[in-house]
Amino acid sequence: MRLFGAFPFFEFVTFSRGFMAFTFFFQANKFLKQHCASSFATKSERIKTIRLVDKQLRELGFKNLQLKGLKPKHIDALLQKWQAENLSAGTIKNRMVHIRWLTEKIGKKGVISPSNSDLGIDKRVYVTNENKGKTLTEAQLNAVSDPYIKMSLQLQAAFGLRREEAMKIIVDKAVQGDRLLLDASWCKGGRDRAIPILTDEQRQLLTQASTLTRGRSLIPKQLMYVQQMKRYENTCLKIGLDRAHGLRHRYAQQRYVALTGFECHAVSGVAARRLSEAHRALDKMARAIITQELGHGRLPVTAVYLGS
Repeated sequence: MRLFGAFPFFEFVTFSRGFMAFTFFFQANKFLKQHCASSFATKSERIKTIRLVDKQLRELGFKNLQLKGLKPKHIDALLQKWQAENLSAGTIKNRMVHIRWLTEKIGKKGVISPSNSDLGIDKRVYVTNENKGKTLTEAQLNAVSDPYIKMSLQLQAAFGLRREEAMKIIVDKAVQGDRLLLDASWCKGGRDRAIPILTDEQRQLLTQASTLTRGRSLIPKQLMYVQQMKRYENTCLKIGLDRAHGLRHRYAQQRYVALTGFECHAVSGVAARRLSEAHRALDKMARAIITQELGHGRLPVTAVYLGS
């Protein structure tokens, strides 16, 4: 019996539309609705990790393992395998987040140490001080035929949205006075947030988005989110933007200049510790504000965008 055989999480079925997708049994669907974060991306990554753990434990020789039979030796075996594969600390830590979530929900929280260092997982290196900012050019925009994807990219550049947010956003609902309020169901980790609307250009863009969508999201009504995401990814590759996360970097860098009057470390090459006392105070203030606007919970993550 598989690791998750005692608790039927999901099965694969083929939809008539011609692609593979997850369909949950009633019990699993009810469980996920009660306990999973609202973000589609979080649910998807959680399911993918759980499937991987199931598969790899069987490959490692743990046959007929029940879900409730999960023990520290199984976690150790997985960690040894992942480290032998030279996976990054960040990848391993992300997987451990989902495994810890699972063990907590099944009442076996003590199976895994809460400390990554106790498990021999190296510290994740967040900051490279590399400038990863990307500017959305007219030539790139002109190469995008889908008006919904084009608008999603423009909103990413103008407000620093994640790609999921830039598709799920309902502009008519989000615009609240001088702020763009992102609903938790659109955001990573199920955390809502507010982004200031500061320029005429931003307002004009939101008006265009409202005219295009007419109270709907930026996912065409005949498509599902996963289908539009695939089309988005293919478009970004075609126009040389990869997944367009660089637009979010550039938004953070531009906000930093607006808040401080000078460029961040990732752009200027000048580390925060080398700034004057007055500029260090501005730097600290700007990072706190930008962290909130990007929807992050910790300043070290924002340093990926700004440098340290």
